[in-house]
Amino acid sequence: MKIVADENMPLVRELFSPYGEVTTCPGREIDSQQVKDADVLLVRSITRVNAALLEGSRVRFVGSATVGVDHVDQHYLEGRNIAFANAPGCNANAVVQYVLSALFRVRPDWLRQTVGIVGCGNVGGRLYRTLKALGVDCRCYDPFLTVEQIPDKCSFEEVLDASILCLHTPLTSSGPHPTYHLFDEQVLRRFSPGGLLLNAGRGAVVDNAALLELLPEYAWQVVLDVWENEPTVSLPLLQAVNIGTPHIAGYSWDGKINGSRMVRDAFCDWLGESQPCSSEKTEIIDLIQMSSLGKAVLAVYDVAGDDRQMRAELLGKGESIGMAFDQLRKSYPQRLEFQHYRVRGCSDRTLEQQLAALGFRSG
Repeated sequence: MKIVADENMPLVRELFSPYGEVTTCPGREIDSQQVKDADVLLVRSITRVNAALLEGSRVRFVGSATVGVDHVDQHYLEGRNIAFANAPGCNANAVVQYVLSALFRVRPDWLRQTVGIVGCGNVGGRLYRTLKALGVDCRCYDPFLTVEQIPDKCSFEEVLDASILCLHTPLTSSGPHPTYHLFDEQVLRRFSPGGLLLNAGRGAVVDNAALLELLPEYAWQVVLDVWENEPTVSLPLLQAVNIGTPHIAGYSWDGKINGSRMVRDAFCDWLGESQPCSSEKTEIIDLIQMSSLGKAVLAVYDVAGDDRQMRAELLGKGESIGMAFDQLRKSYPQRLEFQHYRVRGCSDRTLEQQLAALGFRSG
């Protein structure tokens, strides 16, 4: 069995080599010539999987180690009887970690403000439950969920009244509630002046040109991990936002491995084989003298570092910004999630409960 995979899919050789010959290459370089003799295709979000890529190939299984699926033409796969699997929720903890780091870095007093969440699926739902465990006042907009599922569900108008807006929607252009340019100029003008807008979902959910034009007037704080027209992002917008990162909110090491394993498990189900058991041990790192939740979060992961790196690599690069953007993602350093850290010597009961809500260990 021949398996073609994105080289940035962690542990792909270790996980899939028992089932066939694994060939890896950069995701943007996967083309019809490379997959024509492949039986299995494994990708991440930068590879467009459609008729142009697969027509005439012998691919029978496509796996995407991602939450989103807007890069995959699932109708085409269904019509050709090609099995498909992705990894919903694999990086939910990682995105929550990113959001918390950004909030503590940009607006340290955010715990006392109202946070609006647009899109409460695997990621937004995880963020909602985490914030509620911290006692944060939340408003949630998701037309596909009920009040029983999300007790703080509200209307779109009501969520726009929040001091902080976190966007975690997929990108859709059809159906009853399309998200493409959901935040266009008209909607952005209804968001409170001085509010904080954070997008870690899909770039085109926000009209980037309108956001750039309105920023001086409304003085918003803006955190963008996703951009329209990736990888050729708007450099003027990058210069204008408070935090800009190269689509890495979900790029924790744990999240990446979760994605690879979820696709491997689905592949085993497709083959009719049992799923191998994982024997990996969790690495534990001690933290001491953490006097606040913000200090603990930023000690583990400070999003400001990713922002500085992106600005240093992209600003002034001209036409090569797309390559620089992709390289930042490809060379992203290992980032561990909160469960790998143990806070020692914490005598504040409230802080101890907050740390536990985020997954920190105590000892």
